[in-house]
Amino acid sequence: MLLPFAWLVSSSLKGPENIFTVPPEWIPEPMRWRNFTDVLSALPFLRYLENTLVITFVAATGQVVTSVLCAFAFSRLRWPGRDVLFAIVLATLMVPYTVTLIPTFILFKSLNWLDTFLPLTVPYWFGAGSAFFIFLLRQFFRTLPMELDEAARIDGAGPWVILTQIILPLSRPAIAVVSVFAFLSHWNDFFGPLVYLTSESKWTLALGISALQGLQWGRDMTHLVMAVSVIMVAPVVVLFFLAQKTFIRGIVLTGLKA
Repeated sequence: MLLPFAWLVSSSLKGPENIFTVPPEWIPEPMRWRNFTDVLSALPFLRYLENTLVITFVAATGQVVTSVLCAFAFSRLRWPGRDVLFAIVLATLMVPYTVTLIPTFILFKSLNWLDTFLPLTVPYWFGAGSAFFIFLLRQFFRTLPMELDEAARIDGAGPWVILTQIILPLSRPAIAVVSVFAFLSHWNDFFGPLVYLTSESKWTLALGISALQGLQWGRDMTHLVMAVSVIMVAPVVVLFFLAQKTFIRGIVLTGLKA
């Protein structure tokens, strides 16, 4: 599992003439650390990084917030049509993203949202792409005893107090799982920015890597592509190791109750 990642890191420290040598050279000699600084001059890296962080933070936050609210309503509240509507939400998992691409593109075009961050952020504050997260959190919320809610209602607590002061503190592992998945989804997203962003100043890192490959013009820039790929993967690896125990606990505990 770690072999491709090791080759990525090794290639990011090589010159273009040493990447595809046979047998492969796993420890570069010498190590070309300047590959990481050369990336800054090859493309506006800091601008792409800023764009990626803005889109990822806003969209992931929206997904987590809406998923928590919907999962709470589906698992802890009783209201007519709840199970039917939840089944419809789950059914959206079977609809490919490409099926709704053209209608949503036309919608965003009519709203003059093209070439802005709005198509990549606003829909996630209304539940777009959150069906799996809603299911994940609902299953976790259902493992918590309903007696907690009943005791809180006897004390005069409403649904918002129950959610914020009882459910959320007990659901940190599951929320951490959803947060990590949402972060990865938007951090690595290539197709969305490719469709909706046309100005180079608004590109993300994923588009920047693709553009870097297109700038070769007879020159082998694979070493720079590997360097920027390492930079893009590093936050994901750090995030996983920092939240590893909470992440694994959330995966294990989710879905124990049908």
